[in-house]
Amino acid sequence: MSQFTNNWDRKKSTGIGERLRNTFNNPGPLKPRLDAVMRQIQVVMAKLDTSMAKIRDRDASLFTKTVAAVQKHDNQRASMFANELAEVRRVGKMVTQSRLALEQVVLRLNTITELGDVVTTLAPATSIVRNVKADIAGVMPDAEGEMGEVSSLLNGILVDAGSMGGYSLNFETANEEAEKALSEAAAVAESRMKEKFPDIPQSVGAAESFETA
Repeated sequence: MSQFTNNWDRKKSTGIGERLRNTFNNPGPLKPRLDAVMRQIQVVMAKLDTSMAKIRDRDASLFTKTVAAVQKHDNQRASMFANELAEVRRVGKMVTQSRLALEQVVLRLNTITELGDVVTTLAPATSIVRNVKADIAGVMPDAEGEMGEVSSLLNGILVDAGSMGGYSLNFETANEEAEKALSEAAAVAESRMKEKFPDIPQSVGAAESFETA
């Protein structure tokens, strides 16, 4: 049995919490560590879903207020509500984009079956996670901390896998793949926002469309 097979499937009697705390001091088997990463990502995705539900409610309320102000020809209040609405939608787009990017990370992690896959898959996945962490820092600080944990775990696995198999990392290629995945997530997020949220009334000249944020 190869060293990688041993490190991939070997069981540990310690709990998930202890394995997370001892990632760098005692690397342990790779597959359980990847499973732990994916569970942590699922927690963050659930928080993003909760945040998006609140954003939808806030959007509906602000949109109603904007339309009512426009109908009353109260341009000052209409502009105020519309600008706040645009900001809510900017955050909504960011949350949607972050979730889509994390979905891509989970899909990538699920494709890993051998040591070479670990190195080539985790490098761009780690870059995606780092970008998502930066995006949500201002609006979801609790999720930012969890994303930092995910990033640390992925970095640890990446380093261990690389040293175990003697693989070198091509950071340029990894960053290119990450940028492509993030661009695709941004495009899908924008499309979904357009489908799910009505246009801001055009008569409110001071409001900015969320697409330009």
